[in-house]
Amino acid sequence: MISHPSRHCTVELQALPSRIGQVRRIVSAQLRYWHMHSLIDRASLGVTELLTNVHLHARPDKTCTVEIELLLERLTVSVRDHDPRLPVVDDAEPLATGGRGLAMVAAMSESWGARPDGESGKVVWFTLPTCGGLAPVTARPPRRLVEEVPAAVFVETEHAVDLSSPQPAPARSAVAG
Repeated sequence: MISHPSRHCTVELQALPSRIGQVRRIVSAQLRYWHMHSLIDRASLGVTELLTNVHLHARPDKTCTVEIELLLERLTVSVRDHDPRLPVVDDAEPLATGGRGLAMVAAMSESWGARPDGESGKVVWFTLPTCGGLAPVTARPPRRLVEEVPAAVFVETEHAVDLSSPQPAPARSAVAG
């Protein structure tokens, strides 16, 4: 019997550089908790690239939601923002210092895509296989899949974290000794 056929984690945040690092650490910790150590590097890289795109390109704001979902043999990582414009993958020049994020996501993932989310947003996602080991990363052209996925796909929320507003620093106490 499968005790956890679906595991789901959601993080809401402003896609600012300091928050991106926090989410990368949250994703890593969640995958360790699920005993998916072999996926940490790729999932962290992918979520970093997707959040960087929100930071650089999303309008009208940088508010977004990161979701990671583990379903039997596949991890799906998605980033939902409030900009309805779907990403465009351009061929970056070999020495370009930018414009390679989605190509990297495509190269290290099993699949990836983007879909509209209502009238004022989108979801960009990628998947990683969880069983049988991961295939080595090879250079391949980016695959862009635009699809409609029913909202009911994301139903069970195990953890939710809101990083959209600054958190107060924890109180410190002095201990006499």
